[in-house]
Parts: sequence; structure tokens; C-alpha cells
Amino acid sequence: MKHILKWSKVYLESFGYELPPHVVTSDDLERRLEPVYKELHFQRGQLEALTGIKERRWWDPDFKMHQGAIKAGKKAIDAVQIAPSEVGMLIYGGVCRDHLEPATACAVANALGLAPETMIYDISNACLGIINGMVQVANAIELGQIKAGLILSCESARQIVDITIDRLLQNKDMETFKKTVATLTGGSGAVAVLLTHRNISHNGHQLLGGVARSATAYHRLCQWGPDTAIPASGLHSMETDSVGVLKHGVALGLETFNDFKYELGWPPGTPDKIICHQVGAAHQRTILEAIGIPEEKDFTTYQYLGNIGTVSLPITAAIASEREFFAPSDRVGFFGIGSGLNCLLLGLKW
Repeated sequence: MKHILKWSKVYLESFGYELPPHVVTSDDLERRLEPVYKELHFQRGQLEALTGIKERRWWDPDFKMHQGAIKAGKKAIDAVQIAPSEVGMLIYGGVCRDHLEPATACAVANALGLAPETMIYDISNACLGIINGMVQVANAIELGQIKAGLILSCESARQIVDITIDRLLQNKDMETFKKTVATLTGGSGAVAVLLTHRNISHNGHQLLGGVARSATAYHRLCQWGPDTAIPASGLHSMETDSVGVLKHGVALGLETFNDFKYELGWPPGTPDKIICHQVGAAHQRTILEAIGIPEEKDFTTYQYLGNIGTVSLPITAAIASEREFFAPSDRVGFFGIGSGLNCLLLGLKW
């Protein structure tokens, strides 16, 4: 079952993002994993060879998620002629949150000085949190409920990667390595996306619509836990069936892409440019081949930022925009595929 989205009044007005201060190379991680590599007869360089990721960034150990989201959100607002009081909705979409409650969005809204009437909440949907939030804000703008909305996220991979390395050092077996190697790609960062009504847009890019599909039979292929029961039912860990995620994720992406082009009425040869969720080299190559898009139409950051979960797609789009990757009137696709499995593709006229 596909979910079709169409908008005529919504514009992507600005981005804001914040990069963490600590650069962690794949070689840095492999030095920590030296006993594991020795046991499994691995040569150094395997992690970069498998994923294409040279480095990623991490926050300080005590860094809070709202701190990064505030910095990114302030940048997005300051970039355009919109007062904080005009932001009618703020959604925090990160996998990483400061508390079970209250919503991390509350700390962000308070620091940004948003009005008491602003609707404020968190959403969570694996790596799709930001673009799910974009859909909710776009719907509210299209219905005339708000003039502008801000969607933010901050993710941190430091803790889960440290836990995963400790686990690998304890087990030193191939099965554990296969289940956890995807975790080692994790990076950190913060991002904000500001959407506005066309009547107050200055230099925005029209958000046209999109298509969503799911394949929930594969919801166990990637899991990060424990659950949120009190007390939690298991140890904090992340496991991924990388082969299964690639196989079934690409199949879902292809189905969604075909619907996406049909519903938006885009001609052959489009989109002109795309931004995908940043997983790694194998995923990029396989999805581009499946949907028939040449590599030069895709902008990537995974090589230097790793997989930042919900932050990956929008921060890549923000950097691509800064570097003038998009041309005026380009048909641009934002392609999100996340654990669940869920797929959401959004189309814009730049």
C-alpha cells in the first residue's frame, strides 16, 4: 500500500547544521579492535574497504542532544527573514533523545524563544524522523494551520560504538562482527530544516510531494535497544543484518521510486539530482543501479561523516546546497529508507 503526498503551498526555506568537534577515523576504531582483527585474521583497512567510510565525527562524552539541535535550529532561523514567533510547529525527530520524557523538542523550543502557541513534540521512526517531520509540517502549512515549521535532530554514535567495541573485544567471533559492523559506521551531528508557506518564502525551494511505502515483515533486520520498559529488558546493543537490509531495502526503494515518478509526473531522465540516506558505498552503488540514476546526480557525505541516522539525509542536502550542487529549477529527490522497513521519497523543485 502506497501513501501519496501532494503540496502546492510549501517551501523548504533554509537548513542549519552543526558538526561535532572530534574526528574519528576508521583506522582509529581498528586500532581499538586490534585483538579482534588478530583473532579473525583481518588486515587493517577492512572497515573502510567494506563501507567506504574514512571517518566520522563525535560529540564530547557529556554532550546533550538538545544542545546540538538548538545550534542547528538557530542557524536555520537566522539564515532567513523569519521571526521565531512565526514558527508554529517544532518537531524533534532524532533517534537519540535526552530523556524518555519530556520531549527533547521542549528544551529546543525554550532556547529558541518560540511562542507558547507553538505545537512542540518528538517523533521517532529510525532514520526517517526528519523527513517524517517534514511531512507533518508540510501538511499543517498546506492546511493553513501554520505559516512555518522547524524540524530538527541531533544524533550521537559515541556511546553505542564504544559499547559495540567492548562487546567485540569480549567475543572476538565472526558472528558478532557481522551483526555489529554496521554500528561502527555511526557518526554524529545535528541538523534543522525550516519549511514555510509560499506567502512568506523569500528564497525557498518548492516541496512538491512524495510517496511512502513500507515492508514491515523485515522490521527485525536492524534493532537498537533496549526497549523503554522500566527496568529495560536487555543490555544496550545494536545489531544489523546488513545483507538483509541491503537486499530488502533496495527492493522497497525501487518499488517506491517507480510510484514516486508516476505520482509526481516527472519525465524520463529525472530527477535531476538526488540526496539519499547515507549508509555506505555498497548501499549507494546498489540503489543507484536499481533505480537507474547515474552517480554524478547523487551527492554523498558518508565518506567523511558516516551514517548519522536521521541527520544524514538533511545534512547532506544542506552541504550540497552550500556547494551549489543544485541548479535553479532542478527536480530534486530526497530518498529516505530506514529500519522497519520504511521508505519515504520527497520531491522538490529547486
